Amino acid sequence: MCRQGKVTHTDAIFRRFKNVTFKNRIIFIFLISSLAPFICLGVISFYTIDSIIGNKVESALQSNLHQDLITLENALNNMSHVSQQLAYGGGTNRLFEQLSNEQEPYERLRLVNEMRSELNNITFSNPNVGLVLYYYPDKREYQYENFRVRGSFEPDSLPVLSAYPEITYYGPHPSYNGSINQYVFSIMRKVNQPDQNVYLYIESGRNALKSLFAPQNQKETSRRLLLLSDDGDIAFSEVGETFPVSSRFPGFDPEVESGYSGPYFWNKETSNQGWSIVSVLPERELKQERNRWLLQITGIFLVFLLMAVLVAWVLWKMVYRPLDKFHHEIKSLIHSEAQVRTEPTFIPEFDYLLYQTRSMKGKIWALYNEIEQKEKRRADLEVEKLLYQINPHFLMNSLDTVHWLALMNGQEEIDKLVLSLNKLLYYNLGKMGEASTIGDEIEALKEYLQLQQIRYDFQFDVDLDVDERCLGQPSPRFLLQPLVENALYHGVSDDGYIYVGARMLDDKLQIVIQDNGEGMSQETIDALLSEDAQESHKVGMGIGMKYVKRILQTSYGDTAALRIKSDIGKGTIVTLSLPAARGEQAG
Repeated sequence: MCRQGKVTHTDAIFRRFKNVTFKNRIIFIFLISSLAPFICLGVISFYTIDSIIGNKVESALQSNLHQDLITLENALNNMSHVSQQLAYGGGTNRLFEQLSNEQEPYERLRLVNEMRSELNNITFSNPNVGLVLYYYPDKREYQYENFRVRGSFEPDSLPVLSAYPEITYYGPHPSYNGSINQYVFSIMRKVNQPDQNVYLYIESGRNALKSLFAPQNQKETSRRLLLLSDDGDIAFSEVGETFPVSSRFPGFDPEVESGYSGPYFWNKETSNQGWSIVSVLPERELKQERNRWLLQITGIFLVFLLMAVLVAWVLWKMVYRPLDKFHHEIKSLIHSEAQVRTEPTFIPEFDYLLYQTRSMKGKIWALYNEIEQKEKRRADLEVEKLLYQINPHFLMNSLDTVHWLALMNGQEEIDKLVLSLNKLLYYNLGKMGEASTIGDEIEALKEYLQLQQIRYDFQFDVDLDVDERCLGQPSPRFLLQPLVENALYHGVSDDGYIYVGARMLDDKLQIVIQDNGEGMSQETIDALLSEDAQESHKVGMGIGMKYVKRILQTSYGDTAALRIKSDIGKGTIVTLSLPAARGEQAG
């Protein structure tokens, strides 16, 4: 079943394509043949160049980030090496022990100065090292600083990059060195003093990481840096509104080295200590080169499109315009008075076809006029024949004569039959005027049913249930009798029952004719309602039903409906739905 539906859908598409005009086919073929290769080439080029540019830009960003990581690792390794010398080396460690045991003030002052001198020598010999001091976490005090300390020294508030049992790596953070005002990195290592809890604090030098963490207004590009701890928390951020400090880096995964987050593209490099450095770049800048290429290819496409339009215009002038003349000539076939266009198309084949078309047009209209005259004479003869076959005046007068003869001879039943027949014919032949109402139809139906009750040798009941509001509604003449006649001829037998009802439903007049006869199948109903005259005649009641359908279509158009519902052995229901008249028309 699904296969059949699929074939039907395919056939519908094929039929729709066959109805496409020649003009549209030319346009379609021209556009496909000219634009399709260029579009395909453009799409392939776009994806290829987009991939090349993307890989080139990402590779450059990753390479720059790797250099930044090496620079930062070197600075931290250098501080780690210096801290290892100071925490475990002989000179400063020996002086630190002597100071711890010396009580004499002068000797302590000498040792302190010697300690400071030792620290200054290390600082001056290593420009990548800045502030150095010893910190006592139990007393929250520091001493032996080689530079003046700005503010209160609070190492617990510094951003942690990586923490190990003996050493902790911090941040970028504002330097505690009172002589500089910039961001620095720092480390803190526990000093090898068994009897004391003391740590060595070292900051990076003045210019150690200036290229990485210079003020943003001094950076030439919009690339910004983040530092992540080994568990993915942001320890430093130059884009605080999108990547705030102390928050988790979005979608942190140690195995993923690049991706997109919000309006930024990011690259990541992980150090040997476990912390990571991340560069973020606005996505719009990442795509600048691709967009520039896309703009160029769009310009080329527009130029190509203009050339295609120019070629299409030339094609129209050379081919389709002569076809359009031929099209107008064909359309003029339906107009006998249409002016003949004699200008040539300058295409020999078309000019010959136009000559043949104009000759055929003259012959067609001559034949049409001849047929029209014959049909008019035939219609006049048919009308005249009907007038002679059925003369209403003669028929009415004859029935009146029979009525009086039956009355004079005491034939009451014949008199009753003739009187009903006379009234019915008088109504159906239009003697009462063209206008009719539902009330008139009901009265005529009563006369018809009285005739049929005399005619048939079986008994049947008729129930007329008509709302008084319906009686004044206008109705076509001879509307109900054919439907009731069908019920009598093809449904009702002994103990038969016919129901005729009329009701007002909103703005509709609904008429129902129901019988309890033998009913009919759905195929019979479909044939009865078919527009095919032969099919409707086959079911035995097509003449009257065809009249009802045509009178409804003529009087009401699509605003009226005729429905038939029937069950074999149970009977048939015929429903008419007519538009109701308002105001004076209904009165």
